[in-house]
Amino acid sequence: MPSTTLQHRRTHNLLLINKLLSQRDATSPFTLVLDSLEQSARPLISEYMRRAKLANVHVGFVSFETLRKPRDADVFISAWNVTLLAWQKQVSDAMKGQQGQTTLLVFDTLNPLSATHPTALAPLLSPFITPTTSLLAVYHLDIPLPVPLPTQNPYTPAPLTLLKYLATTIFTMHSLHHVLARKAARERSHVEPAFGLEEGKEGVLLGLGANGREGVVLEMEYRRKSGRGVREWYSLSPPLPRTTRPDGVVAGGGTVGDGRGDVTLLEDHPLYRSPERKDVAGGEGEEEGTFELGITEKQRRDREGVVLPYFDAQKGGGEGGRILYDMGSEDDFDEEEDEI
Repeated sequence: MPSTTLQHRRTHNLLLINKLLSQRDATSPFTLVLDSLEQSARPLISEYMRRAKLANVHVGFVSFETLRKPRDADVFISAWNVTLLAWQKQVSDAMKGQQGQTTLLVFDTLNPLSATHPTALAPLLSPFITPTTSLLAVYHLDIPLPVPLPTQNPYTPAPLTLLKYLATTIFTMHSLHHVLARKAARERSHVEPAFGLEEGKEGVLLGLGANGREGVVLEMEYRRKSGRGVREWYSLSPPLPRTTRPDGVVAGGGTVGDGRGDVTLLEDHPLYRSPERKDVAGGEGEEEGTFELGITEKQRRDREGVVLPYFDAQKGGGEGGRILYDMGSEDDFDEEEDEI
């Protein structure tokens, strides 16, 4: 890919991910986050809520498995201990009180609704999506759903298939440690390692390096209004802790941040980037190929000293089509073939 096109893609996708996380211009009405035991969606949900708080976006949190109210949530609704109609009414009342203000409605999991109302997910979620309200929901891939009832229509799509169809943005969570391990195996032409439940070993639920604190990897699929999709891999690093002394100086010699995590393309992550890309990034911005394009001073002088066969023709003569060639001592002259 040409350097200009590559730079344009990188800039566009970085702006897109920051626009999604900051909830600007209602970029994604329904964002679906797919996580597993190997990598939880909590880092991404926390980043969404932190940025919403900085942007003065009202945050509503609907809990099916969270017991305590998150720090950045403005409204906390416990849906796990009330009926469906009860928590729907609580959510509607909370949204009516914030008319005209941008709202982010977070569902910590959709698995209970997928188990109890597998065919009614669209009617349940659609009323909460408005021009000023965006929906952010999590779905756990490792939790199996109940066996469908015999009376259920066999042609009804699975809940996960329906959610993927409805979502305008899909994030799939990956562990940074596992992504790096698979990349190292591919570079050595080895079989990619499996982690957790994919290992198929009895008693193994979590793999080594699951839910690491060094950051997470996001696999994004964003769907534009035109129907075209954007796919990209990102690396999300946790925000740096900041402690400020009474005199206003940041302790530990750090810099004052805004509490947001660092989002970069996965290919730009220091641990994921190949050695060749590291050399290019550490140079003067000139990309190197598989061969040397420049020449030395001696090579330049030798090149200028070469007398080309057609050099004398540039001095005039007017005999077009005639090739001037000075025979060397090693040439074998043949009158029939070489005479012009």
